[in-house]
Amino acid sequence: QVQLVESGGGLVQAGDSLRLSCAASGRTFTTYTMGWFRQARGKEREFVGYISWGGGTIYSDSVNGRFTISRDNAKNTVYLQMNSLKPEDTAVYYCAATTRSYSTYRSSSAYNYWGQGTQVTVSS
Repeated sequence: QVQLVESGGGLVQAGDSLRLSCAASGRTFTTYTMGWFRQARGKEREFVGYISWGGGTIYSDSVNGRFTISRDNAKNTVYLQMNSLKPEDTAVYYCAATTRSYSTYRSSSAYNYWGQGTQVTVSS
C-alpha cells in the first residue's frame, strides 16, 4: 500500500509562484510514475503532468512552460513547481502514483494511489 500526502497549497496572487510537495510511503518509490492532477469546482479532474521513474516529464498544454515536476528519490517526494500562476489554475491539486506500465500516464485511470488533495487559489 502506498500513501501520498500533499502539502504546500494556499492563496496567492496572479503571477506568483507556489511549490507543492507530495510525500510518498513505500520502499519502492523509485519505481513509481508520479502524476499531478487538478480539479476545479464544478469541473472534471484534469491532467497536469507526470514524472516517470526515470525522471522524464510530460505536461498538459495549459501548464507547459510554467509548471515543473521534479522528484527527490532520497526523500520519497515529488514536487510541482508552479510559476506565473493564473486565476484559472485555481483548483484542488492531487498527486497520484502508479506502479503499472502504460503507454501514457495522462489518464487518471493509470494511477492506483491518490493523495487527499491540496487547495490552490489564485486571485486576480
